[in-house]
Amino acid sequence: MPPLARALALGLIQGPLELAPVSSSAHITLLPWLTGCTGEKPGAGRDAELDKSLQVALHIGTAAALAIALRRDLTRAFERLGPRAPALVCLATLPPALAGRAFERPIEQHFDQPAPIAAGLVGGALAMALADRRPVEGRTLEQARPADGLALGVAQALALAPGVSRRGATLAAARARGFGRRDANALSWAVALPVIAAASALKGARLAARPLPPHAPAAMAAGALASLLSTAPLARLACRGARAPERVPGPLAPYALYRVALASLVLARLRRDRS
Repeated sequence: MPPLARALALGLIQGPLELAPVSSSAHITLLPWLTGCTGEKPGAGRDAELDKSLQVALHIGTAAALAIALRRDLTRAFERLGPRAPALVCLATLPPALAGRAFERPIEQHFDQPAPIAAGLVGGALAMALADRRPVEGRTLEQARPADGLALGVAQALALAPGVSRRGATLAAARARGFGRRDANALSWAVALPVIAAASALKGARLAARPLPPHAPAAMAAGALASLLSTAPLARLACRGARAPERVPGPLAPYALYRVALASLVLARLRRDRS
């Protein structure tokens, strides 16, 4: 598939993937390989640098769309958190920032491959399924404490491992800390979106400082625009539904099952390639 068409296709599926706790990065890495768009495993070949730059562009588009679509919900969440909000967000941001600085390169070099990604998908699925066994109604944002921010920060640091999913990790951490499904969802976005935006901006600045393949800028722009357009309407719909008083977010078990199914597909493909 030509790079521009591939960027558009991946950008269009980025929105639904980013809104669900299924690891959009894992899908963007694995789907071209699983569908035969590329014959090489992720991270191999001459297009590896383009793949990394495209992932950054997709996340920039998604972060912009989410910041716009979730602005009212985030404002309301921070109001409910009250004066603890800055400390909580800082504590939720510090662990992934430190872990990213220390381990980003080794993770990209050694773990951004199908087998480790499959392990991350399964590990994240188990954490989500176990944490969501807590009561549907539980602690609220008004009861959030700095220790909760630190727990969500550790979850975001663990989500640096491919396949884990920042969205899934923060939801699992919030549910494990006893938050009800509605408030766990709000807390997840409140702490995850600043990290998504900051990480995208940092990686974008790094990419701008080094040479890329000639066709990379056009593919990155197309991917960013497609991901923004695919994320914005879905995020607005999700927000509208979440604001309904009677609406409680559904269980995490279906997403966990899907993640395990995708990991099984990856492992089956690896076994077939070896035979």
